[in-house]
Amino acid sequence: MTDKGSKTTMTGFQTLFYKEWLRFWKVSVQTVLAPVLTALLYLLVFGHALSGRVEVFPGVEYTSFLIPGLAMMSVLQNSFANGSSSLMQSKMTGNIVFILLPPLSHREFFAAYLLAAVGRGVVVGSGVLLATLWFVDLPMAHPLWILLFGVAGSAVMGTLGIVAGIQSDKIDQLAAFTNFIILPLTFLSGVFYSIRSLSPFWQAVSHFNPVFYMIDGFRYGFFGVADTSPWLSLTIVGGSFAALSWLTLTLLRSGYKLRT
Repeated sequence: MTDKGSKTTMTGFQTLFYKEWLRFWKVSVQTVLAPVLTALLYLLVFGHALSGRVEVFPGVEYTSFLIPGLAMMSVLQNSFANGSSSLMQSKMTGNIVFILLPPLSHREFFAAYLLAAVGRGVVVGSGVLLATLWFVDLPMAHPLWILLFGVAGSAVMGTLGIVAGIQSDKIDQLAAFTNFIILPLTFLSGVFYSIRSLSPFWQAVSHFNPVFYMIDGFRYGFFGVADTSPWLSLTIVGGSFAALSWLTLTLLRSGYKLRT
């Protein structure tokens, strides 16, 4: 895309990414501010009810423990919502054809949607952390781990959101995907508790939840303490992203439920 008198040229990939970025940023009150407010409400309710009564990690107050979990939950849910809602709306309105007609490869298509989803997740998560600075002085023992798990986790859920958007033909199908898969995985992943407080059976079950490793690794970056090794968590998160990326690229290459 070239304007007269300008040497700036945007490729198809850049244009699609810019469109997806503007899509959520133009309504940031709904897509950014609202999730931050929701996370603050969780913090006020659970923090007020349990602060001073629960010490999950030695020397870590419950309110401090809760904040990274809420931030990461916001990252994951919003990364998923970005790609899934965009594709769903494009399919319902019929303007998906204007995205498919340009000479974009399936890899460029995937990368544009994924980067926009990661961008939204990181922006919302950063907003939650900044807003909670008023409540507690949060340590950052390993900032690199925080950044790594924040980006990797949002990439996994952003990819899953693209799969859900491709698969869904109606709003209720996407809502079922969100309500019966995404919400249970995030709420039962250790956002509000350490899995060490669970019975051995439920601890074992929790280790089959990939979202647990995203949140546990993210929390390790703040406190240097976690329920499992951050290297194991990173391996599982990376493997999940690789598997979902392969699935998504396969669906996009075949045009499944897009070129119909």
